[in-house]
Amino acid sequence: MKKIIYFAASALLAAGCADNGTTESGLVPENFVSDRDGKQTALYTLTNRSGMEVCITNFGGRIVSVYVPGKDGVYRDVVEGFDNIGDYMTVPSDFGAAIGRYANRIDHGRIVIDGKEYRLPQNNFGHCLHGGPEGWQYKVYDVVKADDTSLELSIVSPDGDSGFPGTVTATVRYTLTDDNAIRIDYSATTDKPTVINMTNHSYFNLSGNPARPVTDDILYINASRYTPVDSTFMTTGEILPVEGTPMDFTEPKAIGRDIDADFQQLKNGKGYDHNWVLDTEGSLDKVAASVYSPESGIMLEVYTDEPGIQVYTGNFLDGTVVGKKGIAYGFRTAVCLETQHFPDSPNKPQWPSAVLRPGDEYTSTCIYRFSVKK
Repeated sequence: MKKIIYFAASALLAAGCADNGTTESGLVPENFVSDRDGKQTALYTLTNRSGMEVCITNFGGRIVSVYVPGKDGVYRDVVEGFDNIGDYMTVPSDFGAAIGRYANRIDHGRIVIDGKEYRLPQNNFGHCLHGGPEGWQYKVYDVVKADDTSLELSIVSPDGDSGFPGTVTATVRYTLTDDNAIRIDYSATTDKPTVINMTNHSYFNLSGNPARPVTDDILYINASRYTPVDSTFMTTGEILPVEGTPMDFTEPKAIGRDIDADFQQLKNGKGYDHNWVLDTEGSLDKVAASVYSPESGIMLEVYTDEPGIQVYTGNFLDGTVVGKKGIAYGFRTAVCLETQHFPDSPNKPQWPSAVLRPGDEYTSTCIYRFSVKK
């Protein structure tokens, strides 16, 4: 490690700190040291040969900052979040989190596995969202391994955790590559049949100015179909073509071009907050989605082996949450790109199964690759 800082007699990894004790993105590692449920939190910093920096806390496995250069050579932090652990713990949010057990929504918090019904928390329009109000984004992950370019975290979720069956042991491994990509590898095992669907919930603003809406950013989604939702954001079970609708991003276009169109799905989602059915066939060699900021020149490409991706355009950000550098996060100032199995798959047998059984291993990979388009 480049640097080891000791707090409260515990060794906490803080690689890549600037001379003044902060990270290159301006975070103070000491502000992320705390205890929750008998476990200690910290800030972990990954750096690569290109000068990119990614900071992660083991509270919720959250990406706190992503520091990359723009077309002018100036580095920018391109994700929203907080600059201290206290806000992450007290302000309900999904900023940067490793979501589990089940990312996205489960209809009325009800699943049936092998004929047995399980009831889950209903924390979003009557549905279970992101594992409920005590999902993994609010747990302290254990640090398995950390070095300059990678961080491996683990969590053990006991049988009955938020109503989900089975004791699940899950890992999240972040790897920063020299081509400015963050590779996220998920895995999980269980001792009883259960459901699992993990994702990352980073809020990206590629301009580097989180007060600036992302509606001018150019979005591409490699998907000819999507899963529509009702007025409670629950998938209907249909899979519909995007062609001829505002949901069509098969040719890159500005996020804001059609976002306020007179289209029922946009009214239901308050904008874009939908799952797209990817045409990538699970290949990590095919771009699943991309976002480009004309302001900064920063391009983000997403690769995944998952069948779907949820694109959310910050429609519920309203300026009441104040994040890093004292900046309030306003309406549509971020876009989330959440690779996943489809929402409510446990209740829709016609869709790819999210059931995990003893003896099997759940795996999932998401790659966020950054570059500059001049």
